[in-house]
Amino acid sequence: MTEIQNPTEEPVVESTVEPATEPVAVVEEPATVAEPTAEEAVEEPQAETSTTSIATYETKTEVVNRLKEISESDEEVTRQELDSLKSNFYRIHRAEADAAYKKFIDEGGSAEEYAPEPDPEETAFKELMAAIREKRAAAAAALEQEREANYQKKLEIIDKIKVLTENPDEINRGYNDFKELQQQWNDIKEVPADKATNLWKTYQQAVEAFYDTLKLSNELRAYDFKKNLERKTALCEAAEKLADETDIIVAFRKLQQLHQDFRETGPVASDLREEIWTRFKEASTVINKRHQEFFEARKQKEEENLAKKTAICETIEAFDLEGLKTFAEWNAISEKITALQAEWKTIGYAPQKMNTKIFERFRAACDAFFTRKNEYFQTVRDNLNQNYALKLDLVEKAEALKDSTDWKATTDALVELQKKWKEIGTVPKKYSDQIWERFNTACDAFFAAKKEANKDVHSEQTANMEKKRAIIDALAAIVPEEFEGDLRSKLREAQEEWNQIGHVPFKEKDKLYKLLREQMDRLYGYANQNAAKRRIDRFKESIKGGNGNDVRSRLTRQLDILNNEIKTYENNLGFLTLSSKSKQGNALIEELNRKMEKLKADKEEVKAKLKALDE
Repeated sequence: MTEIQNPTEEPVVESTVEPATEPVAVVEEPATVAEPTAEEAVEEPQAETSTTSIATYETKTEVVNRLKEISESDEEVTRQELDSLKSNFYRIHRAEADAAYKKFIDEGGSAEEYAPEPDPEETAFKELMAAIREKRAAAAAALEQEREANYQKKLEIIDKIKVLTENPDEINRGYNDFKELQQQWNDIKEVPADKATNLWKTYQQAVEAFYDTLKLSNELRAYDFKKNLERKTALCEAAEKLADETDIIVAFRKLQQLHQDFRETGPVASDLREEIWTRFKEASTVINKRHQEFFEARKQKEEENLAKKTAICETIEAFDLEGLKTFAEWNAISEKITALQAEWKTIGYAPQKMNTKIFERFRAACDAFFTRKNEYFQTVRDNLNQNYALKLDLVEKAEALKDSTDWKATTDALVELQKKWKEIGTVPKKYSDQIWERFNTACDAFFAAKKEANKDVHSEQTANMEKKRAIIDALAAIVPEEFEGDLRSKLREAQEEWNQIGHVPFKEKDKLYKLLREQMDRLYGYANQNAAKRRIDRFKESIKGGNGNDVRSRLTRQLDILNNEIKTYENNLGFLTLSSKSKQGNALIEELNRKMEKLKADKEEVKAKLKALDE
């Protein structure tokens, strides 16, 4: 929703208290409201006033052209016609917006990607409405100035009548002047409504005083009274017929004109003045009472409407926009607000002093939501488009590699591309299937060709696996205590045979190597223990001849070296255990463990030799 224009207010005249002599009927115009100007705007319902036939427009251009005519001419335009123009414009505007949205969806677009195009005719419409409002406001101000000037002119006429009345001897000769003043009074029309009643009372008193003082013949005086009585009787009859008028607003406005005519009609005979006024007042009271009841009922309804509209505003303002993280969540709240907007349309006006404020509050709440929603959707659209560009780049790279026969390098490259693909987020829905199909087809083409090319290699690797399993089984069958011959030589031969066998299936490689190391460690462990025992026995024989101190010094230095090396290995193993998670890292740890175990065995042998010296 976009920024709303300031509403145009019709001048509203407050009801006045009925005077003791003659009342003035006052029209109370209903309040007007701000005009909705955006796609998601809610139009305020029209006021409860009588209507006349107003043109219906089929295009926004026709509405704009009519507004141009109004703004460029001096014709007076009613609020009713402006409301009709506004209603016609937004009826057509919404229909076009709905059609554009439907076309976008039918052509494969998604709701979250839709962004309405700016409407230049809406901008022209708002500008013209603003100009007309300014023009009407200026006209209202000019009318008020004219009313005030009329008021001053009528005060001057009253003063002149009083001057004629103050000279009884000259009053007969002043009768023509008096009639001219009366004509001038009747020619002057509207005055400020808050001053009209007192002004008329003062004028009527001056006129009656003049007639009471007038020294004309009885026939002339009686003739004036008779004509005035006939006129006022007709006005009474017209006022009484208004009781049958179904539209109270129309009846009240007609009554106002009757009051104006009654005021402008001269006096009747003094003995009939009270009677004719009472009859007119009683007819007026019927209409005034209906009018008052009508507006009291409307006021109560407007208070109820204000409560309903306030509740809608509070509901919209309470939505937690910060917590909305997905399209579904935004659209769910959007549907709720759309339903609240539809409900708002069914509610009539709030009280005049609050109507514009509550509507502005409602529009502000809707604006806040739809602005945030558009920002979110735009951000997501930008991310989707960026993801599409990144994945399109991966597709092009995969398609460039699909015919390669460099199986190892290309496999690594495609696996890396697949990894990057998974790391990139989603793309616009209309491109999703298409771009994935291209990427997947390119990868499948390469790996299918690789599989076909490597069928013979797989058979060879399977044979190599069986050969290595045979070596492991042969080593597992050796019982070292019963083995005849050089066990170390046997193990070296087995290792050489193992190394000469080619590759095995990749997934079996680590498992086979682990089984080989287990048997090698078992058998070398036994061989090493026997070798160490023999070395210690030879050492004991060698020290029987003396030189024990030199030997002890050499063994002590060797023990220190071994301790330092073991400590270094332990530190390295601790670091690798914490930092390494790869298979290569695990293999390195196993190799270091074997070397450290060898150092520990050497350490025990040195300690055994030192013990032999002590013995």
